[in-house]
Amino acid sequence: MSTTQSQKPASLNKFEKIKAEKDGLDVKDELEKFAQIGWEAMEKSDLEHRLKWVGVFYRPVTPGKFMLRMRTPSGILSSNQLRVLAEIVQRYGADGSADITTRQNIQLRGVRLEDIPDIFRRLDEVEMTSMQSGMDNVRNITGSPVAGIDGSELIDTRELVQKVQDMITNNGEGNYAFTNLPRKFNIAIEGGRDNSVHAEINDIAFVPAYKNGELGFNVLVGGFFSAKRCEGAIPLNAWVPPNNDDVVDLCRAILSVFRDNGARANRQKSRLMWLIDELGMDKFRSMVEREFGRSLESAAEKDEIDWEKRDCIGVNKQKQASLNYVGLHVPVGRLYAQDMFDFARLAEVYGSCEVRLTVEQNVIIPNILDDNLPDFLTEPLLEKFSINPQPLERALVSCTGSQFCNFALVETKNRASMLAKQLDAELEIPSPVRIHWTGCPNSCGQPQVADIGLMGTKVRKDGKTVEGVDLYMGGKVGKDAQLGTCVQKGIPCDELNNVLRRILIESFAAKPK
Repeated sequence: MSTTQSQKPASLNKFEKIKAEKDGLDVKDELEKFAQIGWEAMEKSDLEHRLKWVGVFYRPVTPGKFMLRMRTPSGILSSNQLRVLAEIVQRYGADGSADITTRQNIQLRGVRLEDIPDIFRRLDEVEMTSMQSGMDNVRNITGSPVAGIDGSELIDTRELVQKVQDMITNNGEGNYAFTNLPRKFNIAIEGGRDNSVHAEINDIAFVPAYKNGELGFNVLVGGFFSAKRCEGAIPLNAWVPPNNDDVVDLCRAILSVFRDNGARANRQKSRLMWLIDELGMDKFRSMVEREFGRSLESAAEKDEIDWEKRDCIGVNKQKQASLNYVGLHVPVGRLYAQDMFDFARLAEVYGSCEVRLTVEQNVIIPNILDDNLPDFLTEPLLEKFSINPQPLERALVSCTGSQFCNFALVETKNRASMLAKQLDAELEIPSPVRIHWTGCPNSCGQPQVADIGLMGTKVRKDGKTVEGVDLYMGGKVGKDAQLGTCVQKGIPCDELNNVLRRILIESFAAKPK
């Protein structure tokens, strides 16, 4: 038993006590029983917390209609997998939908608990899993959305991302070694030059770097967002070669140090960076080396993140001759069953039966032959999911918002889309402006990495409490990435059109049409 796990119960917070009573993964063996007795008869901590260990989320704002969070390493899905996901949400009619997330993942909405055993059997048949995708687990592992097809890429990270996921989840079966972390944990592995994964906001990030002429990864640690603190990742002063043994073993070592030593009393001070602060980087690094079982090489002097970030929308040449990938814009990441069926069909007719998701909540269809491009570009689906969207809509990102999330203080997705359409219609904007919406301080919509970030809050106006936002600016992605800061608090949502219009004109060279 680890030192943190042996703390006397009085020092543990509510969630640690729940985990001490029963490991979250244990509910995997009770799903058939839950399906039979129904959600209303379930023990509260199983319903509201432990189900998240298998990716099933009770939503108080839509009781009886659950969210299922998948694991899609590197955001890659086969057309067959996507079709199965479409069939799952299709059975729920108007209640069924899916959201692409800011971690290249997909979440299914409207799911009924009584269907979960059958759904899990169907997912297993197509080699998909939702295991350990919520609560104090490692979340979806991100990689370049154009890994293996990008002509300028340095390292194809697809196998590495998959191997790290397999280690953490025991090949999707569930792994008790990593089901009791002090807090959630994010890992990203970047193989390109443009920091497509937002390395700076991950607990562990691998970024390409040359050392003595050999290509490998520099390692960053500790990046995170929370309601009380946001920090960019910092160098571990470590370089590893780009092979499974080193990358997987280093992830395992860092996770083990965090599991055994991370704080468990105050959940606002339980992310990895708090442990690094407490230990100091030198001691933390030496503890990681002990778990790693060998010395870490010092970091390369510089990494190879030297491009501005691409959004991959539109038609793009692949490194393979005569092949192209096409990025389609999905407004705020929201999909319905028919959309998913349509994407699967396009991938089969024109591509290689593969679909990819991006952290900007969009879809890429790779491996389209030059000869097939003209027909592809006439497909009706491109009228809904454009390859040349308007500047604000193009770079818009939004969390779930209050429609489905009980933490959200404001409605986000519909409002974000409406405002972007209005402002695109009113203004000539010379280049995309990244506007990110998040419904609460948990920052799922990542407002700190945006040109303009909007965080939901409640404000007083005319003697009434109304929905509003805090305004963030200055976030930068790609090379020299940095987090933005809050510049104005408490803006009522019904005043946002004028506020954003002024900012776009003053700071982003927009002009009234």
